[in-house]
This record gives sequence, structure tokens and C-alpha cells, in this order.
Amino acid sequence: MSTTSLPQRYSWKLLYRVGGVSAILFVLSGLGALALYALDPPPISGGEATLRFIAGNKTSYIAQQLLWLVPSLFGLIVFTALLMALLPTNPSLTVLGFAVGAGSWTALLAVPVTSEGTLALVYLSDQYAAAAEAARPGFAAAAEALVAENNTVSLPGALTPLGILLISLPLIRGVLPHWVGWLGLATGALGLVSEAMRFATPALYAVYGPLLWVWFAVVGISLLRIQSHSRPGAAPQPASFIKATP
Repeated sequence: MSTTSLPQRYSWKLLYRVGGVSAILFVLSGLGALALYALDPPPISGGEATLRFIAGNKTSYIAQQLLWLVPSLFGLIVFTALLMALLPTNPSLTVLGFAVGAGSWTALLAVPVTSEGTLALVYLSDQYAAAAEAARPGFAAAAEALVAENNTVSLPGALTPLGILLISLPLIRGVLPHWVGWLGLATGALGLVSEAMRFATPALYAVYGPLLWVWFAVVGISLLRIQSHSRPGAAPQPASFIKATP
């Protein structure tokens, strides 16, 4: 039996480069959203109070929501890059981690609700401001329902650290620095506990959030280093094909 490799007609360098940049943008977007939140923190309860706040801080509120939501696309790209980089190391765990992680980012994009609000409240705020006094309680009640959803533990939020934990298992022995995998295991484990106890023990989430950004930052730098140290046409390939000969 002899082993032959599929000719390397395609390089994954562009994917690694885009994945690395996406990871950095993920962190920068989160930091930007946090800065805006510190300057203009929205109410954490009360539909009417939230609508009035948005009416007076619409630009800042919309910017916050976009900066919380758009990174989901960056996260999806990062997990795709990790999928191709780590597939030869452990295909089963890599695909499983990608499926869970990518599912969480896709769900966050499909249902654009963050723990800090939702763009749907901007529409309700406009309608509330234009409505007659007698009609305003209806808009306030609708806003209250969305605020309650924001203050509820979500499945996508729990799947994110689970995906990080799973994809960090092959990271420990993959082409990226092995300590990045250990950091991912710690981030994922802490994230699972933090998401489950998010509103009961917010201090845990205060640690998990920055740790998540650190993990993305080091993954991004590591992906960029993969592409920068690879010669043309020889980036790590996702798989080899085994051909049996007599």
C-alpha cells in the first residue's frame, strides 16, 4: 500500500487571512460596542423607559446593536478557517466543533436579538413617539416582551462557548500554537457556566466576555501567521486521500 496526496491545486491562505482579520474585527467590534454602552447604557428593564431612551439616543443605540450583531458573521468566518486548518488533526471533533459554533453564529444572525437590546425596538420607539397617548401602552407592552427576551438565557448564547470548547480539543494538537487550544478550553468551559448563570452571577460573565475576546485575538493572529509562513500553494490542506495499490 502506498500513500499519495491529492495535488495541492488550491491554497487556503486567503481563507486563513480573512479568518485572521475577521477575528481581529470581532474583538474591535466588541470593544466599540462596550465603549458606546459605557457612554449611553440603555435601561435593562421597562418597555416604556427603553423606548424613550432609544428616541433620545437613536444613533448610539443603533450603532451598539450593529456592533454586537455584525461580529456573528466574523465568528462564522473564523470557525470556517479553523475547520479547514484543523480537519487533518481530528476530523470528528473539528466538524463537531464547527457545526455547533457555526450554528450559534448563524442563529444570532437569523434572530438579531442581543442581551443589550434589538433593532426591532428602534421601530417600536418610532411608532411610540408618533402614536397618540392612548395607543402608547400597546407599543410599550410589545417593547416589554422584547426586553424580557433580552434578559433570558438564549440557546445561541450557550452554543457559542460549547462550540469554542469542542473546536479547542483538536486545537491542542493542531497547526496553531497548542496553548491556544488550552485557552479555548478554559474560555468555553467558563462560557458555559457564565451563560447559564448570566443573570444570577453577572461577575462570571464579566470575566468570560474579555476572555472570549482574548481567545479570538490570539486565534486571529495565529491564523495570520499560518498564511504568512506558508509558501505559495503549500498552505495546510484539509485532508489527504489514501490510494491503495497492489
